[in-house]
Formats: sequence, structure tokens, C-alpha cells
Amino acid sequence: MKISVITPVYNAENFIVQAVESALQFEEVWEIILVEDQSPDNALEVCENLAEKYDRVKLFQHPDKKNHGAGASRNLGMENATGDFIAFLDADDYFLPNRFDAEKKMFQNPEVDGVYGALGVHYYSEKAREQYFPTYGNTLTTVYKKHAPEDVFPGQIGLRGSFGLFSIDALTLRKSSLDKVKPWMKTHLRLHQDSEFLFRISYYLKLFPGILDEAVAVRGVHENNRISQLDSKKIKPATTRVLLWKEVNDWAKNETKMPENEKLHIKRMHRSFEIANAPFLKKWGMILKYLVVDFESIRSGLYNINFRKDLF
Repeated sequence: MKISVITPVYNAENFIVQAVESALQFEEVWEIILVEDQSPDNALEVCENLAEKYDRVKLFQHPDKKNHGAGASRNLGMENATGDFIAFLDADDYFLPNRFDAEKKMFQNPEVDGVYGALGVHYYSEKAREQYFPTYGNTLTTVYKKHAPEDVFPGQIGLRGSFGLFSIDALTLRKSSLDKVKPWMKTHLRLHQDSEFLFRISYYLKLFPGILDEAVAVRGVHENNRISQLDSKKIKPATTRVLLWKEVNDWAKNETKMPENEKLHIKRMHRSFEIANAPFLKKWGMILKYLVVDFESIRSGLYNINFRKDLF
């Protein structure tokens, strides 16, 4: 295997060395592509030192040397990847020694487009633990049981009950399969670019479960994680998810081969987040309307924690 590891780098001078060296432990890792995204700290200098020290580390910036976000940085990394497979690693996260154990076997089957595994969590400080433990806990981010590839997309959008989640850090893709999923990451989304990308690749590609019962990579949690930007600006998670589900809904409406029940479920998920984020009077007007014309939309909303919090 020749794996290209794509790492967007922003404000991560304290973590990027650990991330890079966790990927260098694997002989299957052909290259590590760092995309420095106009960090306000000394991350660029650290990346330059890593690229000089290790032959397998390659450093890129956006052509205008400005900040474009994680999605655009991952796109740039994929455009410049020369390996046969693509893996992703955020600059404050790291791989574990079992990261590619399942992939080495499973990708021998040419029908396998991608393999996903489980993600653990590490708190870099007690302050980070106090701040983000309600969000991440100590549990694995994983899919709860092995599913056939055709069940991964409906599972992710909530049509398979308690399906679980997988993270982009625990995903490996066959590079040639990415031609089926253009455009790659939707850079106009403020957040959830990776979530929208995972939805689409699970629809178009055959994704198989790898190691689900133990972590293959670790999410590093610190005070400056991206979610803290929402906290500081008092932006509700429901706000950004409205945009995510609108994007998914717009894409699904034009996908002629998608079953109607999947399209309708996506439409209702988008609607439930719209209701969750609406002002008080509009919210209750929408609830009363859809209780009459489409009760299932309200039932979908009750599975949405943001909807329930705002409603009650």
C-alpha cells in the first residue's frame, strides 16, 4: 500500500509533531501532506522543520497563502496526493499502531472503496476535559456493529436506528474511487464539511467496517478546538446543522437513483433543524402546521437533541 495522509494545519504548533510522527511509524504511509492554512501561531515554521527533517513529509499552502478552512485544505491535499490510498489526520489528533491493520487485508479486494474504524479521545488538559467532556466523553466514536456497504448511507442519515458514527480520522479511501465523489469537500459550508463529505461518499462508494471495537486513531481535545469558536460566539450547534442538512437535502433532491424514502427522511431532518433554530413564535407555528400536514417531520425532530432542548 502507498497511503497519502492529508493533514490540514491551523493553529496547531503544539500538536503537529505528534500527529506527523504517529503517521511516520507506518511503512504503508507513502507521504504525509501538510497543508498549512495561514496559522496565527508558529505552525508554519514547525511544518517547515518537519518537511526538512523527513523525506515523506510534504508541505503545501494555498496559492494565495491565505486561510481557507479545513475542507479546502483537505481538497488541496487530495489534489496533490501521489499515493494509491488516502487517509486523513487532523493536526491535533494522532494515529495508533493498529491504524492500518484492517486496511492491509481488506483493500486486497478491489471492490472495497473505503474502510472505516473507531476513534478514541484524549484530553490534553484538565481544563479541556472539563470543557468538552459533555461533548466527547470517554467513549469510542464508532459504528456499533458491522454493516454491509449499502447500509452505511441510510445508517448515517438515521434510517437504521442506532447506527453510530465514524470519523474522517479513522477513514481510508482508495484514491481512484474519489473520482465518483466530485466535488470533494464543500468549502462554502462553515462547519460540518467533513460530515457532508462522509454522507456523499457513503452513498456513492462501497465502505466497509474495519476495527470497530477499539480505537485506531485518537481525537485530541484542547481549549482551542474548532468547537470553541462556536462557544465563544454563542452559536447554537443547530444553526450550523441547518446549513448541513440543507446542503444534503439540495443534493438528494437531484439524485435520481436515491430511494424516495431516503429523500423524504433527509427533507424531514432538514425541516426539524429549521424548526429547532427558528424564533419562538415561528417555531410553534411550524410545529402546529406540521402536526397536521406532516406529523413525521415533528417525530423526526423529537430525535434531534437541539430540537428537544429548544422546545422544552
